[in-house]
Amino acid sequence: MRLGFFLPQIGPWAGADSIARVGARAEDLGFDSVWTTERLLFPLEPTAPYPVADGRIPEVYKTSLDPLDSLTFVAGQTTRVRLGVSVLNLPWYNPVLLARRLTTLDVLSDGRLSVGFGIGWSPEEHAAAGSDWHVRGKRSDEALDVLKAIWTTDPVEFHGRFFQVPRSVIGPKPVQTPHPPIYMAAYMPAALDRVARQANGWNPVGIPPAGVAEMFAGIRAMAQEAGRDPSELELIMRANAEVTEQALGDERASFCGTPEQIAADVAATVEIGADELIFDATFDPAVRSADDIVERMELFMRLAKESLSSSPA
Repeated sequence: MRLGFFLPQIGPWAGADSIARVGARAEDLGFDSVWTTERLLFPLEPTAPYPVADGRIPEVYKTSLDPLDSLTFVAGQTTRVRLGVSVLNLPWYNPVLLARRLTTLDVLSDGRLSVGFGIGWSPEEHAAAGSDWHVRGKRSDEALDVLKAIWTTDPVEFHGRFFQVPRSVIGPKPVQTPHPPIYMAAYMPAALDRVARQANGWNPVGIPPAGVAEMFAGIRAMAQEAGRDPSELELIMRANAEVTEQALGDERASFCGTPEQIAADVAATVEIGADELIFDATFDPAVRSADDIVERMELFMRLAKESLSSSPA
């Protein structure tokens, strides 16, 4: 199982020094990847609850650097770790312009990009981005088709409901073929079907490992029905981790609790066959600085190594 860690690209500690420091330390520690996430604004009067935990939007979302620019910054200071985003809200973007940005990052990093997509949960962010909330799923489906057309064909031509690409040459192509791996965060039936049909893998968060395993089996079944090889779909789990001194009860969220409890969650993630586990310390109330994030990163790597070494081969 590969291991990843989120860069401090959101929150009051976000900045060039902290991002560079965490990126370099992640590579030194042996992490396989570093990741960013996407937030556009912090609505003061939200009309939709945050879809994880207690429904309150985390305060750290008040400060957010661009996810792709942050990855490009780290790409120039690292040589090995993959560079992932979990996730871009695809309905906000023109896919032709997005294809150029993602291709540039893949080329400049020599093929290290992993890209996650979602459709977003905040009506306020969609409004600010000029995205129609009511067609976000259909717009995302078409944007994926445009991205893949640009990445895999030449000349490129596309005529859809939302996007038009006249017959053109668009280069260069990504280093990775046929394109950088696409992972999707999805939970509703239509979105899960999108994973099964369009993605290289599923990127869930906030679901216990046992529940993830059950849902992923369903996604693979849908992929097989769509004529795809279900074994080619990867499971990329995101762990929003919080470390406590006292053990939490049975109702605790996964990856929240004492180091021993978090280690048990890592072992459970290994057991269900996840391909990658990405730790995010951003939401831990005890994290107040880049120093704290580095300490969490070192702790999570130690716990993961212990779990992996004790797991059956």
